[in-house]
Amino acid sequence: MYQDYLSTRRSPKLHIQKKITVTSTAYAEMGKTATGYDLRKHPNAKVIAVDPRVIPLGSKVYIPGYGTAIARDTGGAIKGKKIDVFYKSKHKCINWGRHKVKITVYKK
Repeated sequence: MYQDYLSTRRSPKLHIQKKITVTSTAYAEMGKTATGYDLRKHPNAKVIAVDPRVIPLGSKVYIPGYGTAIARDTGGAIKGKKIDVFYKSKHKCINWGRHKVKITVYKK
C-alpha cells in the first residue's frame, strides 16, 4: 500500500506536500543560517539551503542518500529547483558532488 506520509518514533505522521526533482549540491560553511540556526553549535545537523519560493523554510525534506533534513538556509545560487545539503567537512561535500535527486517535502 502506498503511504503518503513518513512515520517515525519522534513524529507520528508527516504528510507529503510534494515530490520534486531538484539539482543538489553541498556546502560546508559553519555559521548561522538564514533562519538563525547556528551550525557551529550543531555541526551534525541535517540542514539544507533552499529557495523559499519552492520549499518553505522550516519544512522537513527527505533527500535520498542524505536523509531527512530541515530547510533552514538560503543561498545566492539557490534559485528555483536547487538545494544545498550541509556537511561539516569539505571532503564530504566533494563526495556528494552535483546531481539530480527526487526529494519529498512534508507539510509543516
